[in-house]
Parts: sequence; C-alpha cells; structure tokens
Amino acid sequence: MGDRPARELATRAREEISAAATGNRFLDLLEAGAVPRERLAWLAGEEYRIVGSDRRSFALLASRYPEAPAGEMFLSLAQGETQALTLLQDFAAALGLSEKDLNTYEPRPMAQAYPAFLAQRAAFGTAGEVALAMLANLEEWGAYCGRAAAALRARYGLDEAAVGFFSFFAESPPGFPERAVAVIAAGLTSGEDPEEMVRAARLLHAYETAFWDTLAEGLS
Repeated sequence: MGDRPARELATRAREEISAAATGNRFLDLLEAGAVPRERLAWLAGEEYRIVGSDRRSFALLASRYPEAPAGEMFLSLAQGETQALTLLQDFAAALGLSEKDLNTYEPRPMAQAYPAFLAQRAAFGTAGEVALAMLANLEEWGAYCGRAAAALRARYGLDEAAVGFFSFFAESPPGFPERAVAVIAAGLTSGEDPEEMVRAARLLHAYETAFWDTLAEGLS
C-alpha cells in the first residue's frame, strides 16, 4: 500500500480547506500598516498562550505515541515550540512588552480555540488525525507567517530578530512533511477512520481562522 493513500488523503484535506478559506483580513491590514501597536500586543499575547499550550500538547502526544514515526515527530514539534517561545519573547520585547506583560495578558476566547482543539485531540485523538490536521494546514500557516514577518519589517520597522518568530514558522520544520505522511499512513494501516482525520483538519483550519479573525475585530 505504501504512502500513497496517506498522500491522497492529505491532498483531499488541503482541497477542502482551500475551498473553505476566506482570506486573512488581519494580515491585509498589517500589510497596509493599518494595525495599531496595541493590536500587535494582542498578537504577542495570544501567541504566548498558544505556543505554551501547543508545546504541552505535542509533548503529551509524544508520550501517548512514543514509537516511531509518531514519537519522533511529536517530540520534534514540542522542541520547535520551545524555540518559538524564545523568538516570541524577542517580538514582545520589540513592542515594549515584558514576560510579566505576556503572563498577565487576558486572552480572547476565540483566539484560543485553536490550541484548545489541539489539546483536546492530544488527549483524546489519534496520532494520524493530528498529523493530517497539521500537515493539511501547514502551507497556509507558513504563508501567513511569512506575510506577517514581511509586513512587520516593511510597515513597522522591526528588524529580523524581532520578527524571528514569524520567520521561524514561515518554513516547514525539517523532515515534518515526510514524518507526517508516515504517521498518517501508519494510522490508516491500523484502522483509523479517514473521515475523522479529514474532519480534524477542517476543524483545525476553522479554529485557526477564528484566531486571525479575532485579531482583526473592530479594525477598519
């Protein structure tokens, strides 16, 4: 059977996500220089909560599915979130925010729907569905981060160190696509429901969209 069914399922999930995509108003405004600095603080504060949650979610998945290829993939993702957290603090510092500010930031509920869903799947889901959800949404998320990094440099005068968090996520983690396909393939072989896998990918996309929509609320 090989990896072909896994790759075909990933293609299907991407196509369904693409059909449901509605653009990203926050990034459109950011590229126009129309996002106030206060709203950039929202971005830092929300991401601080998200990265911390995702790191724990991936660590939990690595403990639930320690065998290769899933264990290696989830452990690598958890380590990546640790690196991202350091880079995020550089972004916050460029905005004049301390770690105390990040800790006391009051998160918006819908901006946190994505990490809440990932935590739910980390506790109760399967390795295959999480792998497919992450893989199917990877290209869009990376493109959004690349746009954010470019806009923050061009419109807000931030240097590369300050936008390093976004540049980091603009690139696919080394080896992740191949590992994800292997995890999806293993899940299909073991009897995981492909419909549940695709559903997880659609939901993850919807919750990520809610994150960006929340950041754009009230901006003209």
